[in-house]
Amino acid sequence: MEERKVIRELLDSKQYTRLRQMLSELNDADIAALLEEMEEQDMLKVFRILPKDLAADVFSYMDVDNQQFIITSLSDRDAANIVDNLMADDAADLMEEMPANVVKKILANASPETRRDINHLLRYPEDSAGSIMTVEYVDLKENLTVDEAIARIRKIGVDSETINICYVLDSRRKLVGTVALRYLLLSQPDEVISDIMHENVISISTMMDQEEVARQFQKYDFTAMPVVDNENRLVGIITVDDIVDILQEEATEDIEKMAAIVPSDKPYMKTGVLETWKKRIPWLLLLMVSATFTGRIIASYESALSACMVLSTFIPMLMDTGGNAGSQASVSIIRGISLDEIRFYDLPGVIWKEARVALLCGVTLSAANFVKLMLFDRVAVQVAFVICITLVVTVFVAKIVGCSLPMLAKKIGFDPAVMASPFITTIVDALSLVIYFQIATVLLQF
Repeated sequence: MEERKVIRELLDSKQYTRLRQMLSELNDADIAALLEEMEEQDMLKVFRILPKDLAADVFSYMDVDNQQFIITSLSDRDAANIVDNLMADDAADLMEEMPANVVKKILANASPETRRDINHLLRYPEDSAGSIMTVEYVDLKENLTVDEAIARIRKIGVDSETINICYVLDSRRKLVGTVALRYLLLSQPDEVISDIMHENVISISTMMDQEEVARQFQKYDFTAMPVVDNENRLVGIITVDDIVDILQEEATEDIEKMAAIVPSDKPYMKTGVLETWKKRIPWLLLLMVSATFTGRIIASYESALSACMVLSTFIPMLMDTGGNAGSQASVSIIRGISLDEIRFYDLPGVIWKEARVALLCGVTLSAANFVKLMLFDRVAVQVAFVICITLVVTVFVAKIVGCSLPMLAKKIGFDPAVMASPFITTIVDALSLVIYFQIATVLLQF
């Protein structure tokens, strides 16, 4: 709050030199946050005051809408300078969001190296490792001495994403090892890189899905990983800051799918009403149509309901309990699949576990419900038995459906998140009604 006030005062009094000095002492992300709280024209004015290198770093932390506003407001040369000073992966992400005519003008004024790096990244499929990697890294030849390697790091390290890990290449640019900067600093100046490098390199393919890339980072606890092509040639690296963005993106996508919403890449407050409607209505229509089966089931058992009207009172409770039980199982399984803790060959074990859990849950719910039916609802004992037995069977079926459908979806190539609450609830609702009326027909002899 205090910083915003000072910036406002310096801006109003046109003390631009002091303002530049003050901003230079702040963290890049904090400057970006301050800029995004300003009116657009003030944001642009302050952004122009920033030194070029700092401006590019701050720019990378801003959201897409503000990035587009700034880029389109700057001259072609100034916009190209910003892109030239961005990391290649951030520049490629920006190009993907920009209108084609703006991209064309920016690339026309950008340096040849920037154009080459951006085009290199843009050719990879969306959400692949190649599309999110950066080509700014430190590579070393295996025959260099430690002294020569440190000299190279001093030369190219300032433009690299990270220098903590350096990647060792042979004469054909194949990745043969890695060496940490601390080992270089602790080694003798005349030692050869091939003698001190770590040869057991964990790498990822350019075509690997970004969700699998995130799992690899989690598995090995790395801060950066090399990306290689099908001939094991180093083409880039992915750093942990990119993985944080991926995890947020994938989690958001799964949550939206589990709520029967078509995933969106825009923040909620920046998504228009019509666009939000388009994202939500397809699944709502599908679920509404599928729910008509529930009405047909009730209509087909109209004679049973007319013979014992009290049965209709407990339909919502049975359907809701079944839907909730199925959702519990599905969410647990979907989470396990996303963390790579559950594979398809685990299906028998998962079903066996959920069957036992379902039996315990069903019996507990039925016992509690039986007491309620006898003391408060005061229904006939036969009706209470019908409701309680239905509850046990419904919970059992719901949990089996809830645990198996996401795994089957994953096996045949669908996103398991699609088989979450709304979809499973619709299926379980229909099954619980069939179970209810079948048990009622047998026990009450309609």
